[in-house]
Amino acid sequence: NKGIIMAEISENMNIRELVQAYPDALGVFGAYGIGCIGCAMARYETIKQGLEAHGIPVEQFMADLRKAVAEK
Repeated sequence: NKGIIMAEISENMNIRELVQAYPDALGVFGAYGIGCIGCAMARYETIKQGLEAHGIPVEQFMADLRKAVAEK
């Protein structure tokens, strides 16, 4: 159910855990020019922390992320 997937993903999720659960998330990070997965901080940072470190708008990224994951 797509609604359940979208509800599970939050800006407070750990980046590494997100990508392990939803590999399609890598495409969204790449589209924003973020190489978080290759970064050691991905183990410790939340999505929000990673985005803020790169100056990326959290709300727009999360909308794109949820859309990408829901489409799969």
